Amino acid sequence: GFPRSLRQAEALDEALVKQGQGIGRVIYINVPEDELVRRLSGRWVCRSCQSPYQCGCAEVTEGKCSRCQGKLYQRPDDTAETVKERLKVYFSKTAPLIEYYRLKGKLSEIDGMAEISEVTKRIISAIK
Repeated sequence: GFPRSLRQAEALDEALVKQGQGIGRVIYINVPEDELVRRLSGRWVCRSCQSPYQCGCAEVTEGKCSRCQGKLYQRPDDTAETVKERLKVYFSKTAPLIEYYRLKGKLSEIDGMAEISEVTKRIISAIK
């Protein structure tokens, strides 16, 4: 989660340069906004063991954790309204970092709509 703004990125770059270091690669997993809202607002968590679930699965439909039988709940910051507000902040403050790192030749953009295993392979390939 860092840096989250252009100012933070510039400060990080300055601090790293002073130490003779730098950022080698930045991974951007690109997912359309409507899909982000769907995914994030569909998260449910077990009150007992904190196991995560996604809306549409049998456990969420039944309201019970398959691991410990605990009750599932949705965190207040995972409602659609809250997710949309969080994304507004992201697009205004953090999204400009995409172009910042692209211009520096350090950005690897990964299609976040691919299967999880494929996204993982692409990330690993990008950081090698």
